[in-house]
Amino acid sequence: MKKTILKIVFALNLIGFDSIKFIGIFRGFSFYYKDYQHLKKQMKIKNDFVFGKLYPILNERFSESGTMKGHYFHQDLLIARKIYENNPLRHIDIGSRIDGFVAHVAVFRQIELFDIRPLESPIKNIVYKQADLMQLPENMKDCCDSLSTLHVIEHFGLGRYGDPIDIDGHLKAINNLHQMLKKDGKFYFSVPIGVQRIEFNAHRVFSIKYLLKILDDKFKIECFHYVDDKGDLYENAILTEESVSSNFNCNYGCGIFELIKK
Repeated sequence: MKKTILKIVFALNLIGFDSIKFIGIFRGFSFYYKDYQHLKKQMKIKNDFVFGKLYPILNERFSESGTMKGHYFHQDLLIARKIYENNPLRHIDIGSRIDGFVAHVAVFRQIELFDIRPLESPIKNIVYKQADLMQLPENMKDCCDSLSTLHVIEHFGLGRYGDPIDIDGHLKAINNLHQMLKKDGKFYFSVPIGVQRIEFNAHRVFSIKYLLKILDDKFKIECFHYVDDKGDLYENAILTEESVSSNFNCNYGCGIFELIKK
């Protein structure tokens, strides 16, 4: 029964229905009504304000003040800190989250952002260029000493963002990114980790063993970090044979590599 309910919830979430939020709204309505009646009584005594339109927020009384967990929260802060510490001459990012990682970096330096999707909001310290990085322009080879792509490569070639279907999209992207980076340049790279699979058309999930294989001839691993299935970050994790084989016991974790171009 529990498995059936979870499958229904998952299916509803796929079409945009937020079941957790709905439950919170349902629970919050009685509190909203009682609070509204209480405030109305107080306003009869003190009427500095009048009621405007009703604007019920029904689920936030049950939520925490914020979330300090998850792939994006940890990777965005971690890699922004690394770039601040390393202070590269030119940092380019490929498709990472604009309202997370890119915004963090733009606070303290210029960052160049490449993405297959358009972006029409000019922001200080963010230089945007629309590009499909499965095809590398000649003038972009050896163009930077610092490069990042966080939770992006898993999408290449699956059509989710209008890109052409290509089973080797992730391999072409990694090869092109390698060419963009100068020798000894730093590459910050993250993808979902777990049992290797494609969950079409959302993303690929990579085994760590496979990632090590495709990165080995191009990059040296400086550090490896990961976020587990609970959303907790583990910095400077050791890539032992056992941990690689088990993907650090992740089903849908996030592997975060700090790499140096060979």
